[in-house]
Amino acid sequence: MGSFDFNNKDHIKSEEKRLYEEYKNKLAELKKVQKENEAVGQVFTKGLLPIYVLFILSLGSTNGNDIAHKIGERTNGLWIPSTGGIYPLLKKLEKQGLIEGEWDDPKKKFQKIYTLTDEGLKELKHKKDLLKEKIEESLEVFKIIYKDLYH
Repeated sequence: MGSFDFNNKDHIKSEEKRLYEEYKNKLAELKKVQKENEAVGQVFTKGLLPIYVLFILSLGSTNGNDIAHKIGERTNGLWIPSTGGIYPLLKKLEKQGLIEGEWDDPKKKFQKIYTLTDEGLKELKHKKDLLKEKIEESLEVFKIIYKDLYH
């Protein structure tokens, strides 16, 4: 009877080890998928978000939440940047003098309304000229890859 318990413990140990290995592999797989998704997302966030925020502000002054909402509207909900990505960018653009932020109520400091500066408008035009060809090339590459993979 004693040896049976001993074997049972060994069996439990090996099962625990097997499950732990399975768990580690699944976790690694999920992290890989998450990294891949983040990499795809960064093309938008790092490359296109700054210029698109300047563009949105060229349409009129507004707050960070509204900027994210307007990007979502304009892209038919396909790209809705997180406010966690928008606000640090707004801070950076403000530091660079491309936008100005003013509290809607200086006493309550509820929300900041951002406005494009003249410098920001110049930067938008410059970036648009700079990126036009790259965006067109990217669209072509995406069309070719899409056609190759799915047709």
